[in-house]
Formats: sequence, C-alpha cells, structure tokens
Amino acid sequence: MSLHLHELRKHYGATRAVDGVTLELDERETLALLGPSGCGKSTLLRLVAGLEAPDAGHLSLDGSDITQLPPQRRRFGMVFQDYALFPHLDVGQNVAFGLVELRWERAAQRERVGELLELVGLAGLERRRVQQLSGGQQQRVALARALAPRPEVLLLDEPLSNLDQTLREALKDELSGLLSSLPVRAVYVTHDQSEAFTIARRVAVMKSGRLAQVGTREEVLEHPRTGWLAHFLGHRNVFEAADLARVPGAPQRGPALLRSDLTRVLPAADGGGGTDAVVRGVARDGLRWKLRLALPDWGIELAWEGYDRELPGAPTEGQQLRLHVPAEAWQELDGA
Repeated sequence: MSLHLHELRKHYGATRAVDGVTLELDERETLALLGPSGCGKSTLLRLVAGLEAPDAGHLSLDGSDITQLPPQRRRFGMVFQDYALFPHLDVGQNVAFGLVELRWERAAQRERVGELLELVGLAGLERRRVQQLSGGQQQRVALARALAPRPEVLLLDEPLSNLDQTLREALKDELSGLLSSLPVRAVYVTHDQSEAFTIARRVAVMKSGRLAQVGTREEVLEHPRTGWLAHFLGHRNVFEAADLARVPGAPQRGPALLRSDLTRVLPAADGGGGTDAVVRGVARDGLRWKLRLALPDWGIELAWEGYDRELPGAPTEGQQLRLHVPAEAWQELDGA
C-alpha cells in the first residue's frame, strides 16, 4: 500500500512549478523533498495536501484516487514553516484542534493529547499559552497537532527553517528518531541537505519543477547523476571531459566527478604510486583541513578535505605531496 503521485503538473503562467513528477511513498516511509528555493518542492507538497489542484496528473492513496478530494477528507497532517498555531488556544487545545473537528469524545481527546505531548517532550504543558513557548517547543506542538488525528500521511514544509542553527541541529536528530518510530508515511520538504539526509532514508532532489534524482541518501550523496546535482550536493571536483585528457583512468566521454573522499594524500617521497601534487591553498574548518591541490602531470587542480590522521603532517602552501586516486574515485556524469 502506498501514496502514489503520477505525472503531476502545475503551471503558473509560463512558469512550470511542478513538471511531470512521479513518486511513490511506501508505508512507514519518510521521503525528503530536497532542492534550492524556487525548485517546486513546496508547490508539490501543496498538491499532495490538496491545497492546490494539479493541472494534470493524479494522486492515489492505497489504490484509491484522491486527486479531487478536498484537504479535510484526505486525512493528511501538515506542519507548516511558521507552525500556524492558534494564539487564542493553549497547548492542549492546539493539539486537540483536529480531534474536536472530528468530534472525538472529550475523554479520548484528553488521552490522545497527553500521549502526544509525552511523545514530543512537552508533558505537563497542556495549559501553557503558545506565546510563552520557545521556537523549538512551538515546533513540537505543531507536530503533535498534525499527528493527533492519526493521519495517513504527514507533510512537513521546512519545519525547522525558522529556528537557529543550534536548535535545528538538535531537533533534526529528534525528528529523525520520532518519524522512524511512528506508523505513518511522511514527506519532508527542505532546502537543507543535512536535514534531508538525517531525517529521511530516501531523498528526491528537485530542480526547476522536475526530479533530478530519487534514491537512498547513500545513492544520492555518493552517486549524483549530473554535474548540477554534484555541485548542489557540495561536490567540488566536477570536470569537463576536455579537462581530463591527460588523466589516466578518468572518464573521457562527458563530465566527471572525482570523489576526493576516496583519494589518499601521501608524502612526496612515497613510492606507493599516485601522482605529484602541490599544495596551492590551505584552510581550516574546525578540525578539518581544506586543501587546494595542483596536479601538474594531469593539468588540473582539485579540492581535498580531511583530518590530521589523513595527512603526513600539517600542510603548508607550496608543499610537495603525492595523491593516490583509485579507479572508483572517478564517476561519469550526465551532461546537465
């Protein structure tokens, strides 16, 4: 049983916000929709929620077409970027809002609210005003409210984007554990790669309304299909075929990615193979070294990152090294 999106399209004038997206979400799966601002990921989420109607394509849930169903009949929960809590209601009333709409009995409402506040770490705060909560606590209330009616699918639209970096780091780990423990399907929209790869086991990357790649976090991170995607994911060593004419073992038919994490930096006098490398730039990012290496025999420069244990001493500009590049470090890319 699954949530299935088939060839969904949504245009705003000449802008193709969502352009033929097909996706499937299995039971108890969390899928991250990742992409830069304006790529169509939030529009796609609104199509799934029923807040927008597609121009073409359809959606089905467990085999039933839901394309024309209004949002309130889809039994989907949604957590918005700004949380959208009701300021005139206290924490408990906010969480119970959907249950009141569904006419749950009061005793069942109280039990469900208490269960969810315990789940999200807010037990005992039922009577607290939402204005008295921190941003992280408000986010938890919004999540509990979305979960209260036991939705078929949970939709989260950039839920951590309004929080500071420290709180985001803490909450993304909490969210990951929580979503993996719940019997619910979830779609998590974000522009933040760290959030996407922490919270979801499968990631769909969007570009200009289309899916650039869908796969497990390992597949997407380690084997991006295109040069654009490699750059977006932070890979810095993407080369055109013309740049690699002197590089043994490199792909020659199109752009290629060199996975520097699979290379090894060796002392200049090392006799174990590799090619000559000259340090052209040195920087630190916390405990990580960031080097710019020139490879004179190959006619290219590349970026390399690593820790002290991976280097033959503290690097300096102009230092002579050797770089060992195994065949598996090269990956051929599609042209876009």
